[in-house]
Amino acid sequence: MKKRKIILLTGASSGIGEATVRQLVQEGHHVIIGARRLAKLQRLQEELDNIDALQVDVIQAGDLQRMADFAQSTYGRIDVLINNAGIMPLSPLAARKVDEWRQTLDVNVHGVLNGIAAVLPVMEQQGGGQIINVASIGAHTVFPSSAVYCASKFAVRAISDGLRQETETIRVTVISPGVVQSELADHITDEGTKAAMEEFRRHALPADAIAKAIAWAIAQPDGVDVSEMIVRPTQSPH
Repeated sequence: MKKRKIILLTGASSGIGEATVRQLVQEGHHVIIGARRLAKLQRLQEELDNIDALQVDVIQAGDLQRMADFAQSTYGRIDVLINNAGIMPLSPLAARKVDEWRQTLDVNVHGVLNGIAAVLPVMEQQGGGQIINVASIGAHTVFPSSAVYCASKFAVRAISDGLRQETETIRVTVISPGVVQSELADHITDEGTKAAMEEFRRHALPADAIAKAIAWAIAQPDGVDVSEMIVRPTQSPH
C-alpha cells in the first residue's frame, strides 16, 4: 500500500500541473495546489477530493512561504514539492524583448528558488522529503529563439544538482519534458517564432505522460533518488 503524501504543486491550473494533480489524487495523495488563476484551481477542488487550493505567484517568495506554512500547520509535514510553474515566451535575441527575458528568469529560476527556500527548513527538520523541479529538453540543448528560456532551464538543472549534492536526506528530481500539449506556446508574442513552433510541436505528448513520470519518481523508496528523467514523444527528434 502506497504511503499517502502531502504534496505541494505550483503551476497547477493547466497542462502538466493539472494532469499531475489528477494523477496524484488518483494515487491517494493529498495535494496543495497553487497558481495565479485561483478560479481554475477552485474548479479542480470542486471536482476532486484531497485538494487544497491557494492563489500563488511563484515570483513572490512570500506566496511560496505561505503555501509551505499552510501545509506544515494543517498537516504537520511536507513530503514533496513540485516546482512546475513556468513560462516560455520564445523570441530571437535580436527582438530585444527585455521584459519577457526578465519575466522568464523570474518565473522559471527565481520561482524554483523561492519554492526550495520555503520547504527546505521543514524537510531538513523532518529528516526527509523530495523536491521535483520540472525543467525541459531545453535544459539539455539550445534552440534558435530559445536562448533565454533554455538558460532558465539549464539553471534549474544546475540548482537541482547542487541541492542534490548538498543533502543526504532530501531526494531531488529533475523532470525534463520534450514537447507536451500545453498552453506554453500560446504566449509567444514573436510572430516568426510562433509560426516555427507549430512545426516543432507537431508531435506532442499528452500532459498526463509527464504526470505519470512525476508520480513514478515520487513512488520510489525513500533511499532511491531518481535524479533526472527526460520524457519525449517517440516520433519527435527533439
